[in-house]
Amino acid sequence: MIRVLFVCLGNICRSPMGEFMLKDLVAREGLADRFLIASAGTSAEEEGNAVYPPARAELARHGISCAGKRARKLTVRDYSENDYILAMEGRNIAAMLRIFGGDPQGKVFRLLDFSSRPRDIADPWYTGNFSLTFADIEEGIEAFLQYLRKMKKV
Repeated sequence: MIRVLFVCLGNICRSPMGEFMLKDLVAREGLADRFLIASAGTSAEEEGNAVYPPARAELARHGISCAGKRARKLTVRDYSENDYILAMEGRNIAAMLRIFGGDPQGKVFRLLDFSSRPRDIADPWYTGNFSLTFADIEEGIEAFLQYLRKMKKV
């Protein structure tokens, strides 16, 4: 079982999009039983809130449901419970490392570091561009899955 945790600031836009997009992708590829996929945020300010409506709508445009997802804050325990902890931007990594007390097992990555164009994924809460966020996350999860195949993990 490959345990993947997506992380952003509030866990209402980018990280739940990553969670449900990867769940959809591995289901379509017949790999769902090999993954445990979740998401969390580095901040508690949105804890308990549903996925932000424009993020939910963008997922729905692509036939992906995130029904029932509620934001939760990242905990120190998340480090030991996951194999890959995928941040949306460098600021998320800095906050994660403070929460975890470091990354001794090398589990923390920026999602787009797996792609041919490593970069942050802009926060659509501020940009309003949920379709670009979707495209960036899609690029990242496809590259991540390629990485896992190359490493012979799937």
